[in-house]
Amino acid sequence: MIYQDAWLPITESRNGNKYYAAFHTLCSGIGIQALVLPVALTILGWSWGVITFTLGFIWQLYTLWILIQLHESVETGIRYNRYLQLFGFTFGERAANWLAVFPIMYLSGGTCVALIIIGGSTAKTFFQTVCGPECAKQLTAIEWYLVFTCAAVVLSQLPNLNSIAGISLVGAITAVGYCTIIWGVSVAEGRLPGVSYNPIKAGTQIEQIFSVLNALGIIAFAFRGHNLILEIQATMPSSEKHPSRVPMWQGVKVSYTIIAACLFPIAIGGYWAYGHMVTTQLNPPPPNPL
Repeated sequence: MIYQDAWLPITESRNGNKYYAAFHTLCSGIGIQALVLPVALTILGWSWGVITFTLGFIWQLYTLWILIQLHESVETGIRYNRYLQLFGFTFGERAANWLAVFPIMYLSGGTCVALIIIGGSTAKTFFQTVCGPECAKQLTAIEWYLVFTCAAVVLSQLPNLNSIAGISLVGAITAVGYCTIIWGVSVAEGRLPGVSYNPIKAGTQIEQIFSVLNALGIIAFAFRGHNLILEIQATMPSSEKHPSRVPMWQGVKVSYTIIAACLFPIAIGGYWAYGHMVTTQLNPPPPNPL
């Protein structure tokens, strides 16, 4: 192990296994983006919606498999634990500094902002549900964002990624749980009166094109987790006889089987239950920051 990997939190521990890989991958592979998948079907319709979603899932698995294979060089044994390292090996260090650093920084920053907003809003809703209106002091959404950020800072003090495998397991269980509850309740309640499955058509041709692109973006946005694959695999021991790509791929296959069992029912079941009215049923209003 090189010196940098020995002290950085992600790769400080090499005690990971296929179970840890499954927990981490499952936790990172399901997000709130999955809840708006039925909206894409209102634009694409049944046939093109299901076809596009299926192709997207296959492409997700294929690109994950490529990343797992690229993580470790068969010839040199060097492990590329981060995208910047892999980019530098592929295109050169100079190109990596110019072309990879900025996208990694703004994507990481955007992800952090989105998680803080979602996490803080969810914590506020949970607190209001549990505590009720009799609570003397209700924090604002911005204050809940700060609470969530502080909790994330405390959690980041743990020594390495393997030390939060239990938290990833809890996150995976809750993600699977709320996905199952949402599509299960939608299907159990049945279709709404007057539901229609005719694709929503925008006014002009340009608007229709942008609507289709928006639907494709919703589907692409639901497939997540690539940003952590290299780091998750970096926590596993590897040798010539027992390369890390074998247990990593085993964990990914298990986790994405479960992910498919969550995302496909949400997309298909949600659209079946609500049809063109899904936008008013599944999209809550944005939180009030005050």
